[in-house]
Amino acid sequence: MNKIKKGMTEQEIEDYVEWVLSQLTLKEKVSQMRGNGLISKIMMDKGFGKRAYDAAGLKKFGIPPFKFTDGPRGVIIPGSTCFPVSMARGATWDLDLEERVGEVIGKEVRAHGGNLFGGVCINLLRHPAWGRAQETYGEDPFLLGEFGAALTRGVQKHNVMATAKHFVANSIEFSRFKVNVIMDERTLREVYLPHFKRCVEEGCATIMSAYNKLRGKFCGHNDYLLRDILKKDWDFQGFVHSDWIRGVKDTIGGVTGGLDVEMPRVKYFRFTKIRRALEEGKISEAMIDEAAGRVMKTILRFVTREDPQKYDPQLIGCYEHYQVALEAAEKSMVLLKNKSGILPLNKDKIQKIAIFGKYAKIKNTGDHGSSYVSVKKVITPWEGFKNYLGDSIELVHDNGTEIPRVCKIAKEADIAIIVVGLNYKDEGEYIKELKRGGDRKILSLHAEDINLIQTVANENNKCIVVLIGGSAIIMEEWKDQVPAIIMAWYSGVEGGNALANIIFGDVNPSGKLPFTIPKDPKNLPFFDVNVNEIEYGYYHGYTLFEKEGYDPAFAFGYGLSYTTFNYDNLIVELKDDKVIATVDVQNTGKVAGDEVVQLYIGFGNSHIDRPIKLLRGFSRVFLEPNDLKNVKIVVPRKNLAWYNPKSKSWEIEQIKYIVYVGKSSKTEDLLTTQFTL
Repeated sequence: MNKIKKGMTEQEIEDYVEWVLSQLTLKEKVSQMRGNGLISKIMMDKGFGKRAYDAAGLKKFGIPPFKFTDGPRGVIIPGSTCFPVSMARGATWDLDLEERVGEVIGKEVRAHGGNLFGGVCINLLRHPAWGRAQETYGEDPFLLGEFGAALTRGVQKHNVMATAKHFVANSIEFSRFKVNVIMDERTLREVYLPHFKRCVEEGCATIMSAYNKLRGKFCGHNDYLLRDILKKDWDFQGFVHSDWIRGVKDTIGGVTGGLDVEMPRVKYFRFTKIRRALEEGKISEAMIDEAAGRVMKTILRFVTREDPQKYDPQLIGCYEHYQVALEAAEKSMVLLKNKSGILPLNKDKIQKIAIFGKYAKIKNTGDHGSSYVSVKKVITPWEGFKNYLGDSIELVHDNGTEIPRVCKIAKEADIAIIVVGLNYKDEGEYIKELKRGGDRKILSLHAEDINLIQTVANENNKCIVVLIGGSAIIMEEWKDQVPAIIMAWYSGVEGGNALANIIFGDVNPSGKLPFTIPKDPKNLPFFDVNVNEIEYGYYHGYTLFEKEGYDPAFAFGYGLSYTTFNYDNLIVELKDDKVIATVDVQNTGKVAGDEVVQLYIGFGNSHIDRPIKLLRGFSRVFLEPNDLKNVKIVVPRKNLAWYNPKSKSWEIEQIKYIVYVGKSSKTEDLLTTQFTL
């Protein structure tokens, strides 16, 4: 076959690419392994991120380039829908919603003229100080994998190639270009790789390599990662492209390591350098054929499919897409404290609300690095309250800088709402030249924010703290002094409206923490922002806290509701290589609400060192008052396995396992039963 058509089968694509390769010169083959430039496009556009950036492609053979757009908060090209950050979306525990977010992103990529979305960020949150924590979904590999797979499904429904990144162990920002991460094989296989494998199983088109080293080799040169594990063990059929600019360090290392494309411009994969390496016998033409072939096949798999719809520019940032962003913001917010049921507020019993903090009126959607989505209009918390209340209640705002004024305003108000937290200067992608972003210096709030909270709380015992940020914030200095705390994240274009809907009870909060919030940072793994080499251990997050007996401030999976739920009748059966758990969940309160039912498998009887328990399933369910639903969660038996480095294989222990089901990872929130293999 020597022509392209719609609806090509996999075999037809294989045959066509093999024929094309037989016709190509070496220079043409190498052209498939490189981005098609960046600087001239930035100069032409008078800024970065204003278009999709192209790479590869062979016009004379009808193979278009792939056109890269970044994320994961949405398509970064101006005007796109800005969603809550991935960490917020992880707090929804709603895979259907994340798939719909992916569909919106896929549609907008196409409407912008792109065909690749580089925004399935699934790096594991090892430590909350990591600057790009907001770009991922949490601390648990299973949660990461399921959310990455859902986003991939949604994006690729619209024939957009999805990229899972950054492969692998990328979780320190300041030292990301140099740090060498050391870990043993079990830690690599059981903790840092499962979520990437899950996205490969879902069919993600491409993988982006990380900047850092793993065991002494840069990830973009790491043949063990890229060739042995990704392409051989997992049978990955797509292509691997580098992280941008500094993701390749030398020609031979990149080619032999299994990297297929240097992005977004060419430095080490230049034709002259490739040809010289070939002439010196350092690389083979078979490696070039493989890389070029992977790129062309992947492009053709997507561009030859029939589109499910048209992608007009009017889709970009449209009303329907903003409604998905609103839903994501509402479902993501986590109610951490609600003493005496102060929330939701009853507007009929309130005359005056004082809102404190600069972030109440500032557009604050998160990092300003490669994930930044430029939008003109963002609903701030202040605007959300104004939209909700109109003129029915007097609203007063104060930045909180003049303490005597704060005291006076707080004392006169019926309710005080304090909006505090972080911004892109505190955490985000580290861009040295712009002096922005990087890893967090402290895990608590800034001193002025703590002082503001304590000052307001002393004057008004009906105060609500709203936290803005992308990861865990330590609250020990002040959390006992306030009756209500909401984690609102960087909540996207509709965040202010979502917050008002939560606070006044139109929406029942249902978010659950996708990470552990410690009382003391000393309980966290070692973290050094300038380290040259670091060892990542087997335990972190809730697995570390449970192993060491640390008491968290707020546990993984924790989140309150305006209603209450009761769990009963947990039953487990083994059937067809599956563990099937069912449990009755009843809404025992007075308002409707969503509950996230969480299932953990316990390994307390293991003969080897394993976590006390691991998340292995979850289900989000809606219940009216008094409604009872029997919830089923299925765990494939393979998800019980551990990696045996001696046999180099996954093994399932023949032991008694514990099943935990409940509303958070806390022991007191869980029902238990057992089964034996």
